Amino acid sequence: MPNRLAQATSPYLLQHADNPVDWWPWETDAFEEARRRDVPVFLSVGYSACHWCHVMAHESFEDDDTAAYMNEHFVSVKVDREERPDVDAVYMEAVQAATGQGGWPMSVWMTSDGEPFYFGTYFPPDARHGMPSFRQVLEGVHNAWTSRRDEVGEVAGKITRDLAARELSTGDTGTPTEETQALALLQLTRDIDPASGWFKGDTKFPPSMVIEFLLRHHARAGSVAALEMAEGLCGAMARSSLFDQAGGGFHRYVLTPRAGGPLVPHFEKMLYDNALLCRVYAHLWRATGSDLARRVALETADFMVRELRTNEGGFASALDADSDDGTGKHVEGAYYVWTPEQLREVLGEQDAELAARHFGVTEEGTFEEGASVLQLPVRDGFVDAGKAASVRERLLAARSERPAPGRDDKVVAAWNGLAIAALAETGAYFDRPDLVEAAVAAADLLVRLHLDEQARLTRTSKDGHAGANAGVLEDYADVAEGFLALASVTGEGVWLEFAGFLVDHVLARFTDPESGSLYDTAADAERLIRRPQDPTDNAAPSGWSAAAGALLGYAAHTGSEPHRTAAEKALGVVKALGPRVPRFIGWGLAVAEAALDGPREVAVVGPSLGDEGTRSLHRTALLGTAPGAVVAVGVPESEEFPLLSGRPLVGGEPAAYVCRNFTCDAPTTEVERLRAVLSD
Repeated sequence: MPNRLAQATSPYLLQHADNPVDWWPWETDAFEEARRRDVPVFLSVGYSACHWCHVMAHESFEDDDTAAYMNEHFVSVKVDREERPDVDAVYMEAVQAATGQGGWPMSVWMTSDGEPFYFGTYFPPDARHGMPSFRQVLEGVHNAWTSRRDEVGEVAGKITRDLAARELSTGDTGTPTEETQALALLQLTRDIDPASGWFKGDTKFPPSMVIEFLLRHHARAGSVAALEMAEGLCGAMARSSLFDQAGGGFHRYVLTPRAGGPLVPHFEKMLYDNALLCRVYAHLWRATGSDLARRVALETADFMVRELRTNEGGFASALDADSDDGTGKHVEGAYYVWTPEQLREVLGEQDAELAARHFGVTEEGTFEEGASVLQLPVRDGFVDAGKAASVRERLLAARSERPAPGRDDKVVAAWNGLAIAALAETGAYFDRPDLVEAAVAAADLLVRLHLDEQARLTRTSKDGHAGANAGVLEDYADVAEGFLALASVTGEGVWLEFAGFLVDHVLARFTDPESGSLYDTAADAERLIRRPQDPTDNAAPSGWSAAAGALLGYAAHTGSEPHRTAAEKALGVVKALGPRVPRFIGWGLAVAEAALDGPREVAVVGPSLGDEGTRSLHRTALLGTAPGAVVAVGVPESEEFPLLSGRPLVGGEPAAYVCRNFTCDAPTTEVERLRAVLSD
């Protein structure tokens, strides 16, 4: 019989709707039930593409005996971290403080007041590798609750007080300086492995936001080291199995095998990774003209549109790591790996031999059970780019006949904002209007479905129905970032207007009016044991860093002093953290580069948007590498953008005006002059 999750909109919660565990969603009634029964709350947090979440569900939550014990002694609450990042953030902070590490699935036991007292992540069904079994943990927590209640209460109270005391502030550190950025770059050079191009460490996540900082630092300060590091990181990712060599797009991370050999991916694909990396590779092409960067940017954009776009025009959250291997068994990576025999079946003997050499497919296999992950282990594989493209197309077509990984169809506002920015810019750079149209369609969906009459954001939607959870800071900031990029690309001022509504909410509801520090949840949001607040960038830009960027961009477009001041206050934390932990504040450092450069304000005026001269100047402005530059395009005295006010044609010709820090260059009608100004 289905449990209470059967009515959920989250694909992750629906995966647990038929568990014998009597799951509750995160709601007041669950805690009231725990209070009435005098039992602890067991909180389990995960997400639909999480491999070990599926493993623990199969081993424990689908087991009748385990479920019966849970139902008798606990109120069990299941949370999708992508729907409730606030709940996830608060209790993940507690898990990390208590255990020194965190991850998903996250397992937390707490009182009916939401105060946590015991923590963990994945627990196996049987004790192994020094880990207790899940049943042992359940029994231990139950015994502590019934026989040592005072001790449990003291632990829970202390943890809650410690969390509440972790208040962050920008303080009086001031805004990042040239020295801040230089020290951050120096620290990054110490973390890089020059032989491989990757950052050091066995688990390698894509450092997209750090690369954006490196590209902007090179553009502003002329640092050759920053550009070389960015090119090395992008090259290493694009040649490895992190990048889907057949279908485009990136997996979540790769692991270094202990016995050597190629990097092994964790095969889930996340929208936020692909949106951020698509934009980074497009920006790398803009800076260098790299053919590899162009191909990766376009293949990643095409992947997002082909495999993540929903019927409503938004973008789904993720693809699972696991899929049916053809025998009815779900296996991680089954959709993506190849054997030499499979290559021969698709390509024929001669092309299969070339493909095996090019992609590193071996008879013994580089992954599991004789299969290989696709990579580019050597740089002198195919000489003929046409042959390489033909092989990829045939492999992709054949792979599409395999059972596909599951897709999490919920539309997350923040991640769609990142996708809008990436697709709008990639489409503009490479003359792909279809990509710009996809960005516009996603933006339209957010306006129609996620924004209410007061321009308050809903976090998620699915199948054209808005979810029940309020947007958090990253939603407002990333959607505003997407709208600002769309405004620059399309010349439609309505996107600037919508971005303004969102950043105004950031000022009014997410910002401490005295210190200028930012919170991840609004002042009027549901109260948890702590109001979450985290400025560090992890898998995606933190709400804090993203808000600083959106505030800065909006201020450059409009001249709004309150938004500029708020951005500068928010950047104080970058000055504090950048030199010490630059890999965890990459987007903040990138925003700081924009602030140090101005950012520049570019207004392009012409007789019409379709005029050839106007289009040339507009494209040149978009291809400028000046960090965080904002672009407005339109006819003279258009009311679409404030930057167009008082900007006439020059001698009857289209013209570009470039300003920064309250100083403007002379207007120019020449593309080459504009290009030089924006690369100075």
